[in-house]
Amino acid sequence: MRQLNGTRRAGHGQKQDQVNMNPLLPESFDALVSQAIDAFWSSRDAHAVTRSQGGSRDKVVAGRNMNGFIDLVSAVVEHCGYPDCCVHQRRASVVLPGFFRATKDWDAVIIHRRRLLAVFEFKSQVGSFGNNLNNRSEEAIGSAADFWVAHHFGAYGARRDQTTDGVREEAPALLNPSYQADPRPPFLAWLMLLEDCAESQRPVGCREPHFPVFSEFRDASYARRYQILCERLVERRLYSAAALELTPTNQPVSRSLSPATSIRNLFAEFAGRLLAAREVDQGAFE
Repeated sequence: MRQLNGTRRAGHGQKQDQVNMNPLLPESFDALVSQAIDAFWSSRDAHAVTRSQGGSRDKVVAGRNMNGFIDLVSAVVEHCGYPDCCVHQRRASVVLPGFFRATKDWDAVIIHRRRLLAVFEFKSQVGSFGNNLNNRSEEAIGSAADFWVAHHFGAYGARRDQTTDGVREEAPALLNPSYQADPRPPFLAWLMLLEDCAESQRPVGCREPHFPVFSEFRDASYARRYQILCERLVERRLYSAAALELTPTNQPVSRSLSPATSIRNLFAEFAGRLLAAREVDQGAFE
């Protein structure tokens, strides 16, 4: 069972016609999230036993601790009327070309009729908050920048000129995804699953030897800094949706710090994009 601060469960106090509307998400969504979190803790603990000499980072990066969230992607895709074969999750099938680097391995890639619909990145952090927050932030920002520039130059569609590789000497510098060759860009999502504990919630100071930091970062906890990251990744249009879920150690529950950065919002946005694409490309489903 999940807890979401500031949100209400669908159907409470709503009119009957609202209740009867087809939901964006499967009825089992909350249960699937709980299962994904339970699988995360179970997988992490099992890996800690089998590779006890690997160190804390080894525990985080080894294995597929976030596989339950890929199952959640599959459930939403199926709920929106797409076939299971659209969801690519095996290591060899989640590789996409980059611009600043040759390729990038994502966690889940959704492709239908040769159109790249969505891409997901799932991250987790348990302990070592000070050491890893900046690393995770840099990875998220860099991966998105690389993705959108590659998209602009036609890396994921038929617009790419293979003879010149789509990049010309006079091509302008580009990092802003609002300038895109395709008016229907893919849905790019980022999720952080963070340990909910005293260490992740305590105020953290900032070093300011030359210039002041933005005031919202002063005395902000690691959890609050991740929330700011998620908000700004979406605000700056680096990601279509970004979510932060906090989960207590070894418990299959989670909570968000705001509705906008919740996992429910991320997958509702995803479902909306899928349904919009399905409506436009209705002929491909007949």
